[in-house]
Amino acid sequence: MKIHWHKQAAAQLHQVEEYVLRDFGERIRQEFMDEVEQATHALADMPTMGKIDPLFAHRKQCYRSIIVRRLNKIVYYVKGDALYIAAFWDTRREPKAQARQTK
Repeated sequence: MKIHWHKQAAAQLHQVEEYVLRDFGERIRQEFMDEVEQATHALADMPTMGKIDPLFAHRKQCYRSIIVRRLNKIVYYVKGDALYIAAFWDTRREPKAQARQTK
C-alpha cells in the first residue's frame, strides 16, 4: 500500500521534528523520525490497526488514528490501495480544534 502525506500533515510533522531537534538533539530527533516511519509502514501493512477516530464520525471518509510516542497522533484514511495521512497532532492540544483544521 502506498503512503501519501497531505501537505498539512507533512508540515505538522516537520514542526514537531524541528522542536525535537532544538530541545532534545539530533539523536532523539532521529529516534523520533524512525518511530514515525515505522508506524506509517505498519499502517500500510495493516491499515485497520488504527482505531476509528470519533472526532471524524460526521465525515464521509472513515478516519482512523494511532498514537506515536505517547504525545503524537497520526490521523489517516484509506482510499483504494493508498493510505493518506491527513494530520500529525500533538495530543496535548485541543483535539476538537485540531479536527476542524484537518482536511
